[in-house]
Amino acid sequence: MRRIVAWCVSLGLLGGVAACGDSPRGSAPALSASTVTQVPGPGQHELTLEHGGTTRRYRLHAPAGYDPNRPSPLVIALHPYPGDGLSLSRMVGLDELAARENFLVAYPDGINRGFNALVCCGTADDVGFLTALTEHLVSTWRVDPDRVYLTGMSNGGDLSFRAAVEASGRFAAIGVVSGGFIGDRAAADDYAPSRPVSVITFIGGQDRYVDDFRTGIEAWQRRLRCAPVAPAPPPAAGVVLTRARCADGSDVEVYLVEQMGHAWPGATAGGMAAPDAGVVATELIWRFFAAHPRRA
Repeated sequence: MRRIVAWCVSLGLLGGVAACGDSPRGSAPALSASTVTQVPGPGQHELTLEHGGTTRRYRLHAPAGYDPNRPSPLVIALHPYPGDGLSLSRMVGLDELAARENFLVAYPDGINRGFNALVCCGTADDVGFLTALTEHLVSTWRVDPDRVYLTGMSNGGDLSFRAAVEASGRFAAIGVVSGGFIGDRAAADDYAPSRPVSVITFIGGQDRYVDDFRTGIEAWQRRLRCAPVAPAPPPAAGVVLTRARCADGSDVEVYLVEQMGHAWPGATAGGMAAPDAGVVATELIWRFFAAHPRRA
């Protein structure tokens, strides 16, 4: 049986962010010295979960409107490599959005600052960890199991695709930024989710991986027998939006930001921010998630 241990400390939202390619950050803020009983409630929480013989750390943001007596949506946000959950939270603005829309946000830390996704990094059972984390938050924080979502950037985006396939039925939708359905595992024709998982993804036209990301999302749609849907008018100059509906009822939205590199569109802080991209990925991802609860 997993042993659940939690430390809760208050955190300030500080400036700055680590990014893939930036100078390495120092370690995350120290946890409080005393062990306390976890009591769900609003605030910033630094928590741990024992999984696979390893103590995994994650940051949990519960907005002021959080009510432990009502089911809440959950967004799990996965950082790039090298990185951590705190740096991602500072960059993408999910906490501020959660305060308006009243959902929980969890920011897991990868082991050695990365996740075992589709092309890197490490050997940890990160899909199993995400499943265990979801189960824990459903049982202790009253998360709505039909409204659990994954979003991630780069390495974290790759893991979102992997978890969508290997933990089919757990996550209702994923939002991938500058990441992709790539690598040898994803190349197998039978590698696809067995239950509906909707996808929204953002690809930079100047990203060095743009061809791989586009090929990957095309393979995803081919395997799930997705058919194009007429898109809304272009969301901004230099941004191309395509939409598709798949045979299992899931949806796919692809934003190609033509002048963007390996970045998060609309983010305003950190080396991987693209404030002038023309769209704000964080807002669009949540809007997509809110419209896509888990399908039977």
